[in-house]
Amino acid sequence: MSEAKADPGAGGPTPAAVILPWERPHGIPDGRGAARAAEARLAEAVGLTASIGVAIVHTGIHPLRARRPSTLLGEGQVEAARAAMAEQGVQVAVVDAALSPVQQRNLERAWGCKVIDRTGLILEIFGERARTREGSLQVELAHLEYQRTRLVRSWTHLERQRGGFGFLGGPGESQIEIDRRLIGERIVKLKKELEQVRRTRGLHRTARTKVPFPVVALVGYTNAGKSTLFNALTGAGVYAQDQLFATLDPTMRAIRLPSGRTVILSDTVGFISELPTQLVEAFRATLEEVAAADIILHVRDVAHPDSTAQRADVLGVLTGLAEGPDAALDEAWESRLIEVLNKTDLLQEPPAVTAAAIPVSALTGDGLDALRNTLDERLAAGLVTESFTLNPDDGAGIAWLYEHGEVLERRDVDDAIHLSVRLAPADLARFAQRGTA
Repeated sequence: MSEAKADPGAGGPTPAAVILPWERPHGIPDGRGAARAAEARLAEAVGLTASIGVAIVHTGIHPLRARRPSTLLGEGQVEAARAAMAEQGVQVAVVDAALSPVQQRNLERAWGCKVIDRTGLILEIFGERARTREGSLQVELAHLEYQRTRLVRSWTHLERQRGGFGFLGGPGESQIEIDRRLIGERIVKLKKELEQVRRTRGLHRTARTKVPFPVVALVGYTNAGKSTLFNALTGAGVYAQDQLFATLDPTMRAIRLPSGRTVILSDTVGFISELPTQLVEAFRATLEEVAAADIILHVRDVAHPDSTAQRADVLGVLTGLAEGPDAALDEAWESRLIEVLNKTDLLQEPPAVTAAAIPVSALTGDGLDALRNTLDERLAAGLVTESFTLNPDDGAGIAWLYEHGEVLERRDVDDAIHLSVRLAPADLARFAQRGTA
């Protein structure tokens, strides 16, 4: 598939190509099912590439019979892509796969243009969109971890000898070794800074426990509509566009549920298939917000043709966060998960509401009341009901119970106010410490 040829000399966007080396994943049937899956994956890669401001003038799907160590693609496929890209004046080729440094270098030589693999593309997008200091640090760390693997010995044009004073014999330090050492030093520094960010974030979470509101975290595949849902529930103006990775830096807002209960809603970075391991590690501090959540809302684009596969990708990332000695998620995270089937306005027949899946349209508002009620019910399941007798003059205590609990019944008499309140065990213990319970 090719698009209109761009003129690189006209001052417009850089002409780019998107190449998909396609291996049919296990479970996808031959025929139209496999073709649809390949087309959906190519469309995602095109969306990712377009988001960095290039003009896509050529796309191609190349079925893989075997992975070639030198170029990944077969010789005929490399040549066919070269001829098509030369005709379109392509300056950047995005290969939607993980390339080894050698494969990347060989394809650049064969095609005569810059080659970026899937990991490099996602890092490029993250680098452009990170706004907070934490996000910038995380992206730089991930980029350097990736860049360090690209320093290959075949870059002979980088070789240079460092002048010495005769104290030691033999060749000096080559440029590639200097680069690797400098990158290593910067990585160490970034990890220290990010550790400080984690400690600061931990202090913020500790501060929130002193005025404890339940936390509800939004997770999901990129472009599933998390930020649109966040805005619909909170009335916030978080950046929300129909593009991949529109949100990188986490945002938190308080919302009031129908019961009067206040919760903190957290919008997080979107996931994607084959999420680079560097980013999983680098964004661990951000994903810790998910680990601290009382409820995890998995927002799905139910109208997307690959919605089921996207669901598996998100659950795979969450499962990985719950494994290993440094697991960020506890083993019971699945019990806190609710699926939100978003974009039902694009379906002819929306799915039914269940205890584990709520169909909504964040754009039109359909289903949001059911979602709020489900959040209330799920949070109420972990609450306890307690009776309190307060002095009518204890306005602060009465207000506190209304603020932190759900008042089920109130009975006022001459010298006392009797309240039946449903609240969290931690809140009950805190109120008891006032000596008024």
